[in-house]
Amino acid sequence: MSDYPIAELGNKTPLMAADKPAIDELCKRGRCGRLETVPADMPPGSEIANMAVLGYDVKNVYEGRGVLEAASMGVELDDNDLALRCNLVCIEKGILKNHSAGHIGSVEAFELITDLSHQISSEQIQLYPGVSYRHLMVVKGGNKNINCTPPHDVPGTPFRDVMIKAEGEGTATAGLLNDLIIRSQEILRDHPVNLKRIAEGKDPGNSIWPWSPGYRPNMKTLKELYGVTGAMISAVDLLYGIGAYACMKAIKVEGSTGLWDTNYEGKARAAVEALKEVDLVYLHIEASDEAGHEGNYQLKTRTIEYLGSRVVKYILGEVDKMDEEVAVALIPDHSTPCALRTHTHDPVPFIIWRPGEKPDNVTSYDEESVKEGYYGLLKGDGFIKALLGKSS
Repeated sequence: MSDYPIAELGNKTPLMAADKPAIDELCKRGRCGRLETVPADMPPGSEIANMAVLGYDVKNVYEGRGVLEAASMGVELDDNDLALRCNLVCIEKGILKNHSAGHIGSVEAFELITDLSHQISSEQIQLYPGVSYRHLMVVKGGNKNINCTPPHDVPGTPFRDVMIKAEGEGTATAGLLNDLIIRSQEILRDHPVNLKRIAEGKDPGNSIWPWSPGYRPNMKTLKELYGVTGAMISAVDLLYGIGAYACMKAIKVEGSTGLWDTNYEGKARAAVEALKEVDLVYLHIEASDEAGHEGNYQLKTRTIEYLGSRVVKYILGEVDKMDEEVAVALIPDHSTPCALRTHTHDPVPFIIWRPGEKPDNVTSYDEESVKEGYYGLLKGDGFIKALLGKSS
């Protein structure tokens, strides 16, 4: 939800422009700051940023997004298995129109990926259907020395300009994956699902796009790192993948879409309920990120207002009723400015409210106000340790 000032909003960010009394109430109770979630020499992906929020040393444990998708699906990886996120994308007249095939639904995507799998899978290649446009490819014996472009970074680009490039010993793997991209376009072009979508004025899922390659990571659990148990609530497989390696309970809420129309209330209720079982609940809501990718500042502002009125307000109300003191934090994993429609390395604004601690003087939560907050600029595991009361 973090962004840059937008002229149409009076040079305010969506966070500044949004009507968000519950979020500002949390801000008044707590202490604010900023967190560097992505090292300058690493790509600003959600997988890196979310692992950083949880305090992982991303330079040592990061192995791409594909391995997290695999963990969330329960796909066991051998040591030589290369896992990649595999998007269904929309290609129009040779241009990568969008990264999500028009936010295709899971039922249609399942049919496309399943039919495609029957034609291109082999002993070396396996495709696994996931959620919406987000799927998994596993290459037996694949080499991760390849340069893959995240499709959400390059909307409007000729797709051939951003196909996979080899680095070092990755030539064979890059050639194999590029061939699969072209073959998928030939197979999916006239698929009944896509013909129906086109007839309805929707973008087809007419190509796969493998990216973010890696091998099985070596990640410690939250219990090993901080002595706490955890639960993960999201609509995104990669978050459940992080949760699987962190040994967090996976809680899936009906109606969670990853978009503006997600089940905010259901996720908020599930988070409060989960506190009865675990020490730390990680509630992830994707809506503002997707609005940023669409460049839709009005929708992004609305998703922030929904977060405040339909999630934060409820959680604060329920926490206030509890006998046990509960710490509450609010943080984006990364910025997705509407003007850029992709992720950036900018530090993200956060709030931490730990009952009994004196609040700072920040009373309204946004990218600029938190710079005056108690915590200043944190790095590494500084945020999660502050939330858990384990700061040195």
